[in-house]
Amino acid sequence: MPRRMSLRTRLVLGVVALAAVGLAAADVVTYTSLRSFLIARTDSTLKADEHEVDRQGPDHGGPGPGPGPGPGPASTGVYSETRSQDGTQILTITPIQTFGGRAAASQPLLPQKISVSHAAGAESDHAHYFNVPAESGGDRYRVRASVEPNSSTMLVIAVSLHDVDATLHRLLMIELLVTLGVLLALGFVGLWVVRLGLRPLGAIEQTAAAIAAGDLSKRVERAEERTEVGRLGLALNAMLGQIESAFKAREASERKLRRFVADASHELRTPLAAVRAYAELFKRGADRRPDDLARAMTGISRESERMSLCANR
Repeated sequence: MPRRMSLRTRLVLGVVALAAVGLAAADVVTYTSLRSFLIARTDSTLKADEHEVDRQGPDHGGPGPGPGPGPGPASTGVYSETRSQDGTQILTITPIQTFGGRAAASQPLLPQKISVSHAAGAESDHAHYFNVPAESGGDRYRVRASVEPNSSTMLVIAVSLHDVDATLHRLLMIELLVTLGVLLALGFVGLWVVRLGLRPLGAIEQTAAAIAAGDLSKRVERAEERTEVGRLGLALNAMLGQIESAFKAREASERKLRRFVADASHELRTPLAAVRAYAELFKRGADRRPDDLARAMTGISRESERMSLCANR
């Protein structure tokens, strides 16, 4: 299939494909970097909220009788709960509150068991970050589950990734639109540039067609050494000059040959007529008249030598 395409089409498609690969790589790197940055910032916010929950809430060092109100949220939009250290039993829950003080309709859908690796005697808490979907809708939540040193409970807090996902979605749409626009513009500009660059090839094609029609004096115009196509035009002009010279030499040789044949025919026509006349004289009885016989034989000999001289020229 590529062999059936024109050189112009293959060049444009090659440039567009190369640009598409480069833009796609840049888009992926940009998207991944921004996502990592936003997730890292969300994790930092969760860590700060975890300290704020610990400061505002009551001591959650021991298990309660069952799920119930827990420590107050550090800020609006933060979900928190305490679990047993193995992450299987929920002790307290604080749902997400909106700005009006009401519980949000969509809460994080946490797994029944959350595991956090914790080394005995560690001075810092161990945390596990992961994403979970919402109970309803298409939102996601970023969750931080941590176990403090010498604590028998696990603190789980979560914040919505709605703003993060919206930002990433907007970035993705911008990247797609910009990439598509750049590729379209590059395709049109590349087609114009390639067409402009290959215009001398069209002139060479027209010149070759004119030469094939019989005009050997035709030459490639604007042939210069600065470009590859220009150097091709110079080489073609040089070749055409040699071909034209060869044709002119052949025509000159043919004219000389025709002139020689015409001259030779003219020169031979007179001796042949004379020989024919002497032969006719011999047939009419010159053989019986010695004087006429000698004159006929002398004339035939003279005209024969004359034809020999014409043939040797």
